[in-house]
Amino acid sequence: MILVLRALGVGDLATAVPALRGLRAAYPGRELVVAVPGWLAPLVDLVGGVDRTVPLDGLDAAPAWPGPAPALAVNLHGRGPRSHRLLAATGPHRLLAFRCPEAGHTDGPAWDDTEHEVRRWCRLLHWYGIPADPADLALRRPPGTDPPAGVTVVHPGTKIAAKRWPAARFAAVAAALADRGHRVVVTGSAGERDLADRVARRAGLPAGSVLAGRTDLAGLAALVADARLVVSGDTGVAHLATGYGTASVVLFGPVPPERWGPPPERPWHRALHVGTASGAAGAGVGTDPRLAALRVEEVLAAVDEVERAVRGSGAVAA
Repeated sequence: MILVLRALGVGDLATAVPALRGLRAAYPGRELVVAVPGWLAPLVDLVGGVDRTVPLDGLDAAPAWPGPAPALAVNLHGRGPRSHRLLAATGPHRLLAFRCPEAGHTDGPAWDDTEHEVRRWCRLLHWYGIPADPADLALRRPPGTDPPAGVTVVHPGTKIAAKRWPAARFAAVAAALADRGHRVVVTGSAGERDLADRVARRAGLPAGSVLAGRTDLAGLAALVADARLVVSGDTGVAHLATGYGTASVVLFGPVPPERWGPPPERPWHRALHVGTASGAAGAGVGTDPRLAALRVEEVLAAVDEVERAVRGSGAVAA
C-alpha cells in the first residue's frame, strides 16, 4: 500500500494531481491511499486512480495510524519536520520526501521556495525515479450533478484576507459582465454568504444568482466544469477552472502566479499580478497592496483576452 499525505485545501489537492497520477502509473498494482481532510474526499474522487482516503484534518489532529505499515509513504504536504514525522510514525518501508535532517530524513531533494507548486511535487517524484507530468491537471466531471451550464462564476472570497480583492471591485466586474450578457453567479462557502450577497446586491444581480453556501464541493466542481468563465482570487475555485480547462481570470497577491498560477501556456487562463505596489486607495481590510493595485478595467480587459482565446481555439480542453 502507498500512503500519500496532502491534508490541506482544494487548490493544494488540485496542484498535487500530476504527482498522484505519477504514483498511480508507477505502482498500478498497489493500493493508493491519500490522507486528506474528510470534506475533500469528493474532490479526490475526481482525480481518479485513488483507491481510498483517510480523513486527516491537519497535522495536529493526526490519529494513530489504523492500518498495516505502508510499503511507501509519500509526503506531498510540506517540507517537514512535522509532516515527515507523521508519516514516519506509520512505519513505512520507505519514505519519499524532501530532505529534512531535523526529522531524520537525509534522503530526497532540497526544497525550493521559488518553484511552482505543481512542479515541486513532480520534481520530488522525479528525484526518486518516478515520472510525473506537470501538465496532467485534468479533473473528472462529478457524476449525478446538474448545475446551470454556461454561467460566469464570480468568486470574491478566500480564507486569507491578504488574497481578497475588495468586494466593491468584484461587484463592478460582475455588473459589467452582466451588462455584456453574461449570466453571472456569485459563489463561496457558507461563511462567505454575506460577502456574496453584498457583491450581488451592489452589482444589481438577482437574489437567485448567489450560490454561496448552496453548493457542496462536487456541485461547485460541476458548476465550474460547465461554466463560461471564472473570475476569482488565488483560491481553490481557480484551480478547479484549471482542472476543467474553463476560461479564467485569477487575481494574485501577495503570492505571485509563478508559484500558484494556471499554466502560462494556456491563453484561456489569465493570471493578473502587480509585482510591486506601495498601497491603493479603497483596498479591502488586509488586502495585499499588490492585489489592491489591480483595477476593474484590467480585469475586464483580461476577460476579453481569455474569451478571444476560447473563440480562437474553438474548444477548450483541460
